[in-house]
Amino acid sequence: MTRTNKVSSYITWLLWLTGLILVGAVTLFFLWRQGIWIPNAFRADDYAVKGIDVSAYQGEINWPKIENQDMEFAFLKATEGSSFVDERFAYNWEEARKTSLRVGAYHFFSYESSGKTQAENFIRTVSKDANDLPPVIDVEFYGDKEKNLPVRSDVEKELKTMIDMLGKHYGKRIIIYTTQKAYDLYIKDGFRESDIWIRDVFTDPSLPDKRNWVFWQYTDKERLEGYNGKEKFIDVNVFHRSSAEFNAYGK
Repeated sequence: MTRTNKVSSYITWLLWLTGLILVGAVTLFFLWRQGIWIPNAFRADDYAVKGIDVSAYQGEINWPKIENQDMEFAFLKATEGSSFVDERFAYNWEEARKTSLRVGAYHFFSYESSGKTQAENFIRTVSKDANDLPPVIDVEFYGDKEKNLPVRSDVEKELKTMIDMLGKHYGKRIIIYTTQKAYDLYIKDGFRESDIWIRDVFTDPSLPDKRNWVFWQYTDKERLEGYNGKEKFIDVNVFHRSSAEFNAYGK
């Protein structure tokens, strides 16, 4: 084969390989968007305890049916900012607690509201019981906040106020739910008095300050039976420790 033919064959092979990779990538992306392929599913199977987190987007939930799909806990959206209350929270809080699921409530943190008024909103809305999972504060980006980043010192101040108020009221170690980017910007190297619930839907999470996470949201594309909301998918999470440790956690 002449040098020209070898070069031509190599280019043809390279183009074929590139096309194959692109087709594969597009296919995987489509399967992921449809909830058919969950990248972290095999990693999550290493953990004994799984559970869900839900909001009004899941609509009416049949909690016994959720319970019977190997779920052991549920975090329910309760509040957001200083005044918003999730429209399905009261129903979910009452009905989920009738099952064997361990139940907790979460608050979506607002960068525009004070930590004090946000804590007061949550406390007004969520009753306390020794068997409940600890309260969660969800710290992530919304709207244009990822482009127009809130100042770290401001976030730290208001988040600390809220954590202190919730911890004092509920007598539990507060959980911070967050994304990798929000963790890097606002949580890293701080808030050691709180446990971490990290979101990572593509890889096994590793926190940059070598801290251990307690809960991991490994997918937002699971499909379970038992809900009828406009959101067809549901978030699923794992607990980092053993079943025995989970049963004692937060009590």
